[in-house]
Amino acid sequence: MRSKYAESGVDVKKRGIECFRSILNNLFPEAFCVISEDPNLPGYGLVTHTDGAGSKPVQAYLHWKETGDIRWFKGLAQDVLAMNIDDIICVGAKPINFVDYVAINPLRVDKIGLLKILSSGFEECINILGAQGVKLLFSGGETADLPDQIRTLDIAATMNGRVSLSRVLTGEKIEPGDVIIGLRSGGKTNYERNENSGIMCNGLTLARLCLMRKDYQEKYPEILESPDGKRSYYGRFKFDDYLDELGMTVGEALLSPTRLYAPVILKVMERFGEYISGLVHNTGGGLTKCLRIGRNIHYIKDNLFNPDPIFILIQRESKEPWKYMFENYNMGVGFEIIAKTEAASDIISISEKYDLETKIIGVCQKSRDGNKLTIKSQYGEFQYP
Repeated sequence: MRSKYAESGVDVKKRGIECFRSILNNLFPEAFCVISEDPNLPGYGLVTHTDGAGSKPVQAYLHWKETGDIRWFKGLAQDVLAMNIDDIICVGAKPINFVDYVAINPLRVDKIGLLKILSSGFEECINILGAQGVKLLFSGGETADLPDQIRTLDIAATMNGRVSLSRVLTGEKIEPGDVIIGLRSGGKTNYERNENSGIMCNGLTLARLCLMRKDYQEKYPEILESPDGKRSYYGRFKFDDYLDELGMTVGEALLSPTRLYAPVILKVMERFGEYISGLVHNTGGGLTKCLRIGRNIHYIKDNLFNPDPIFILIQRESKEPWKYMFENYNMGVGFEIIAKTEAASDIISISEKYDLETKIIGVCQKSRDGNKLTIKSQYGEFQYP
């Protein structure tokens, strides 16, 4: 059975990127991010990472067109920062600076209004991080007017970090007996202003298609690419429909900004770094993201959080098989810490001081034939890859 997400036009396995491996300057090929030797600072590595907000800008565009409120774009700033900073910390790096890239169709988007609200969003995130002891510098970027290439808009960021080569987290120290500690993607930490649905930036294409009403694509054809006429919005909700099960509107759930885990993880690393064998940011690949680190490890996740309501809604409306839901989405676990058992309770205690729900969600066992993952859930037991 083929994934509904794949049918929507997205390849979660990102086939083709292996073409670049032979030209990478990477000191630790098995680490979560590429690490290059710092040419000017012996003993240190540079981590340069780039990522965007996925198709969230399309959802924000829809809200703006329906309401005229430019503030719907603001959360995209946090999305692109979180998607980068929460990846680079997975190798033990500390962030230095970032640049943004905003591509706009100026014939459809209010360019000045968009840039103003994104600037405000970046400033707010920088201040939140700074208040938690995480210094991050903004170093400009690029704004591109591309009316013939971009249907609406796209936004991404590129971030630099630095890590001592003696303290790089490569995942090679992951061993049988290590526990997997999960950090919730939904809810509200004490450094966040609003409740988060937990969706982050992955799976938005399927979510938009299965939840939003078809009349939106008829009203705004620029929000959908369908050269053969087969792709379509097929949902039954308006963006401002409030659902009790979500505790917010459908649109608010889809646009909930990706959580900034960096304040929590950097504090955990500072206190218990010697007990941590791996860190995983559950973005593209969802709960199977752990498969990319470690060697001959069988990850068993049998004590997961109940998925946040947005994931239940997406599965119900799209009929995506549960096995693929765990591969497409974080399903309520936005970040994982793989650590020695003796430090688990202390790590959880630090996280909970931020009002971030955290618990042991599984354990590592030995595998004889490469990395494997078993998910045991109320929706079934699934094996990956």
